[in-house]
Amino acid sequence: MPFQEPPRRRVPGPARPAQPRRPDRRPAQRSAPPRRPAARPAAKARTIRLGSPKPRLRLISLGLTLVMLVFVVRLLQVQAVDAAAYAAKAEKHRYLEYTLTADRGEITDRAGIALAASVDAYDITADPKLFTPEESRLADAPEQAAALLAPILGKEPAELAKKLRTPKSRYTVLARKQTPQVWNQIKDLKKVYEQKAAPAHGGNGVNLLGGILSEPVTKRVYPNRELAAGILGYVNAEGRGAGGLESMLDKELAGQDGKIRFAQSGGRRVPTVGSQGTPAVPGSTIELTIDRDIQWAAQQAITDQVRKSKADRGYVIVQDTRTGEVLAMANAPGFDPNDLSQANATAMGNAALQDAYEPGSTSKVMSMAAVLEEGVAAPDTHVTVPNRLHRGDRLFSDDVDHITWYLTLNGVLARSSNIGTILATGQLGKTQAESNQVLYDYLRKFGIGSPTGLDYPGETPGILAKPQDWSTSQQYTIPFGQGLSINAMQAASVYSTIANGGVRIEPTLVRGTRGPDGRFTPAPAPKESRVVSEKTAKTLAQMLESVVDDEEGTGTKAAIPGYRVAGKTGTANRVDPELGRYKGYTASFAGFAPADQPRVAVYCAIQNPTKGSYFGGQICGPIYKKVMEFALKTLHIPPTGSQPARLPVTFQP
Repeated sequence: MPFQEPPRRRVPGPARPAQPRRPDRRPAQRSAPPRRPAARPAAKARTIRLGSPKPRLRLISLGLTLVMLVFVVRLLQVQAVDAAAYAAKAEKHRYLEYTLTADRGEITDRAGIALAASVDAYDITADPKLFTPEESRLADAPEQAAALLAPILGKEPAELAKKLRTPKSRYTVLARKQTPQVWNQIKDLKKVYEQKAAPAHGGNGVNLLGGILSEPVTKRVYPNRELAAGILGYVNAEGRGAGGLESMLDKELAGQDGKIRFAQSGGRRVPTVGSQGTPAVPGSTIELTIDRDIQWAAQQAITDQVRKSKADRGYVIVQDTRTGEVLAMANAPGFDPNDLSQANATAMGNAALQDAYEPGSTSKVMSMAAVLEEGVAAPDTHVTVPNRLHRGDRLFSDDVDHITWYLTLNGVLARSSNIGTILATGQLGKTQAESNQVLYDYLRKFGIGSPTGLDYPGETPGILAKPQDWSTSQQYTIPFGQGLSINAMQAASVYSTIANGGVRIEPTLVRGTRGPDGRFTPAPAPKESRVVSEKTAKTLAQMLESVVDDEEGTGTKAAIPGYRVAGKTGTANRVDPELGRYKGYTASFAGFAPADQPRVAVYCAIQNPTKGSYFGGQICGPIYKKVMEFALKTLHIPPTGSQPARLPVTFQP
């Protein structure tokens, strides 16, 4: 029951002692004092009842139970039902995986001298946000930074400033594959501006070049610049082969990229967890058959003559006649694979393998080989050559007007007579159709109309129609090298075949590969096939000596003192690839030395010379001499000391 205050009661105090009465000084008549009001009756007390706490406790308990149930269900889902999925997500974000780029293999010459290699380089990058006015505290930070970097990177300041003014991006590439020296210059410049930015030096505390960064990469370099660029090719921005041997052998050169996987926290590697992955396997080194020194001599010689003759282009090929190995393959004009931005697109291929053209008189050696092998004539066979010869629907002539010539078969080759060649090859069959078929078979044996075997990207097999498809004029022009097309390597291979005793060996550019373990694996042996007998080949070599050695020959400018030289000149009407009709000439010279013990074959061709002579003996003969002399000395090939046969050129009727 609630507490209730009891009513107050008057309690009588102790009796006071009697006091003596004072004299009454009050007036006699006085009113009585007022009465105290009667006490009110006490109010009835109100009773307050408290509710039972049990219902509320039950409600709270139920709510807590439901909450706990939700947590338990979620916990079961995370740790039991979807445990694998969440573990995979955690694994994905916890571990980082990077590709380890394999080092690209080198390309070397036959002596192991690097012609193409990979070196350390840097991509120069930037964080454009750090060049905004808010971050740099400068209104023209991109322009100032661009002005500083442009001379170092070789870029236009406006181009760099534009890249730095992209505030929505946090990454941009200013220049790719820069040398370590370039990055060192930029780092030194950053240090200078870091000091200037210090408040102690009156700076604003922000380094102007603080947003310039770098990424380590590798860069393909060609130490000899234009040397052998047509053979080597080049790589693209991703470092993959995009032309020449770089493209052809990209798989071997590229190697195999590796991977590394490690734990990270907050973007940093956790060293205690360790890492796992597969290491990168470097690419193989490719050793070529090319001799760098002979390549240099060939390239210098053809470049100079193309410039002097104001020609469209030219090529020189040097081949080892015993093995088929290509010692040099030079093109002019060339290009520098280190800087493709300055290269002429028309010069970026390998014209020696990719140009198809009519060879002219250098092709006559195949006609003579057929005539000798078939036994229808001998070097001293008499051939009466008129000034004009009517065949089919055409009137044929030689390169100069002349009275009737009385030549031997050797003299026909020495004086490069078109008419004499037509007359000689006409004896290959009982009919012209049979003669055509026999000649066609020999041309095919020499490799005309077929790939050389190098498997080079973009190589042309040339053009040689089947004999039944030869036009009336082609029946008579093909014997002296017009009406069919070849590439320079095919032409060189023809003369190497004669020099090798009549056995054709497919040309090769690759000697072998050297793997990451250092082991050298030789290239497969090239295919060999006999084209003519050794006797026929030896006879042809003696006849080709007359072209160079005899005063009536057309190739006297190719003579090398002390050596016996076999060779043949060529001057052909040229089909202009843009006009699709004959315009200009193709000048050429082909041969080998020493003539009696051949070791080296050299072929030269110049397309469309427009200044000075256009005859092969006049402009390609001297190139042959320069290159052949250099090759013989480089390979330490001495003169044989024997005397040439000096076969007769003319006869008395």
